[in-house]
Amino acid sequence: MPDPVFAKLADVPLRDAWTHEAHEFTPWLATNLDRLSEVIGIPLELSGTEMRVGTFSADILARNAADDSVVLIENQLAGSDHTHLGQIMTYLAGLEAQTMVWIAPSFREEHLSAIRWLNEHTVDPFAFFAVRLRVVRIADSPFAPLFEVVERPNNWDRQVSERKRVVEGDRSELGEHRLSFWTHFCARHPAYGKPGAASSLWAALPHTDMLVVLYLSRNGVGVFVRPPRGGSPDDLELFVRPHLDQLVAELGAAAETSLGSKLTIDPYNQANWDQMADWLDDRTKAYQAAFARINTEL
Repeated sequence: MPDPVFAKLADVPLRDAWTHEAHEFTPWLATNLDRLSEVIGIPLELSGTEMRVGTFSADILARNAADDSVVLIENQLAGSDHTHLGQIMTYLAGLEAQTMVWIAPSFREEHLSAIRWLNEHTVDPFAFFAVRLRVVRIADSPFAPLFEVVERPNNWDRQVSERKRVVEGDRSELGEHRLSFWTHFCARHPAYGKPGAASSLWAALPHTDMLVVLYLSRNGVGVFVRPPRGGSPDDLELFVRPHLDQLVAELGAAAETSLGSKLTIDPYNQANWDQMADWLDDRTKAYQAAFARINTEL
């Protein structure tokens, strides 16, 4: 038997993989959040990209599917800098985020110290992460992106293990609440299929690859438009951009939230569930009709 052949794992410059941060890396990460979820221990669901906060734009906004909290993700293809740290603090306030994930190929010690200080001087549920990004390959193999957590909240691994144990044992109180509502929703509007304990359902938009997502949050329900799984947010932007004013006016949607609409209402009061279910169905049909008209005009 011949001796095995070994090769070295080599780092690749990040810009060999993504030449532009906003146009290439952010859309790639937005459609590959599961890779980041694995290393930070948070199930992430995309809410939007390039979210406006004053004169700045936050790279990615996601939701923690376990508790429906807001997760802010700020990414760089260069080393950490003071500008991004300042922007992150602005975004936390403007977007009401509870978890912040800062991704960069390297971090200055003073920035890691800032993340440690925030984790030590804020209380649960706030959590701050510094995640190092690498791209590697073996010989001529495809590129492989790697995420390495270099700063995280104290006892985070133990917290994740405890939450996982609860979820894998008896269904969590949040999961029971979601399942009960979506069961009620699907019984009232059977066309949406089988209910589940996730935070969202989805429906197709006519004559497109896009989806309208129906979601249940801690303070209401809402809908927003997103590309298909594996698709790029850029595809959605290019499709929507020529019709944005028309869609916003017709749907009463907020352009800064991926064409989203929300009904603020107490979702834990079952007396509200009929109104919530009917609002979601009405909004979904309105989005489908609006996108169908756009395609008719093309």
